[in-house]
Amino acid sequence: MAAEIPLLVFTDLDGTLIDHDTYQWDAATPALQALGSISAGIVLASSKTSAEIAPLRAALGLEDWPAIVENGAGMLPAHVRHIQGTSQHAKVRQTLSTLPAQIRRLFRGFGDVSAAEVAQMTGLTVPAAELAKQRHFSEPGQWLGSEVQKTEFVDALLDLGVQAQQGGRFLTLSFGGNKVDQMRRVIADCRPTHTIALGDAPNDVQMLEHADFGVIVRNPHRPPLPKLKGEDTGRIVRTDSPGPLGWNAAILSLLHRLDLH
Repeated sequence: MAAEIPLLVFTDLDGTLIDHDTYQWDAATPALQALGSISAGIVLASSKTSAEIAPLRAALGLEDWPAIVENGAGMLPAHVRHIQGTSQHAKVRQTLSTLPAQIRRLFRGFGDVSAAEVAQMTGLTVPAAELAKQRHFSEPGQWLGSEVQKTEFVDALLDLGVQAQQGGRFLTLSFGGNKVDQMRRVIADCRPTHTIALGDAPNDVQMLEHADFGVIVRNPHRPPLPKLKGEDTGRIVRTDSPGPLGWNAAILSLLHRLDLH
């Protein structure tokens, strides 16, 4: 990684850079090429596992940059394809098993189901779902109970040292670390002149607010995020178009605004 770069972009994947339904990013190609032309860094930040992100990062030509994985519970270093030697996921699963059965059964984690069932939950193919189950740091899942029960569940886990983050589709459990924690580390290493963050879900909010410029990418499949600090001044903007189409327009607009060509 370069010691000093003009711009560092942190981006969520599903529903942001990647289309919610098709899992394609073609519509963002002009902006990706424009970022490449000014040697900007692009850091993928997702709830996806390292096994899922590594081939995506390679396909996007972004292996020179680290990727934030499993909702910020971990990091995939640049040029690394596989993370070795961590057992945090197993410890999260063990902690889950200590909860009272009546509250535990309301969380349907990836570790509770087969790859075929994860495919049904996510819309992924079965082979892709196998990669989503290869977890090192965290356990995502569906919440099947009420909001009141969810609060009880989250509080009980917090007492045991496990944190819960709500993403666009899943509740993700880990021993800590989120997207903005990892974002701060990358910024400290790279010392970019400007930073941009793009996302669409509650677990992206801190990242959006920490960046010099935040972009809330419209996702018609979920309720819009509440108004964030910085929207009144234009430091945080919202896209009109969803997914990679909105991502593309927002990046090109911000490059013009920053006079980066």
